[in-house]
Amino acid sequence: MNKGGIGVGSASIVLVFAVLCLTVFALITLVVAGNDKALVEAEAQLVKGYYEADALAELILADILESDAIPSVVRGINVLSGWDEEIGAMVAYFSCPITDKKALYVRLAIREDSYDILSWRMWDTDEWTFDDRLNVWPGVE
Repeated sequence: MNKGGIGVGSASIVLVFAVLCLTVFALITLVVAGNDKALVEAEAQLVKGYYEADALAELILADILESDAIPSVVRGINVLSGWDEEIGAMVAYFSCPITDKKALYVRLAIREDSYDILSWRMWDTDEWTFDDRLNVWPGVE
């Protein structure tokens, strides 16, 4: 006698399939959470490095303003300087490391009684290389 409905074997297959799906989703969630954690930690290190470099740049600026002439090395950082005809002032350049691939570059116009910040920005120090590994069709010749 055949009773209609779902048998025990069918219910077990559905249960195993549901458990497998939940396991896969849990693993995907775990991997994504690990990647997000690594990204957030890298961003936190970058922000921390930026503010440390910014504080060092402020100290270097203060040391430059207190000195009679622009020194070539301040707090272990090389400072380049020269007269800029266009601006009509001495210009000082230096960079403070943020990470091994980024630095805070500063450019200042120093006058007798004042100074102007011409540039205070983060730049990549890693050398850029052209990537030509992808063979792309150049078009009709």
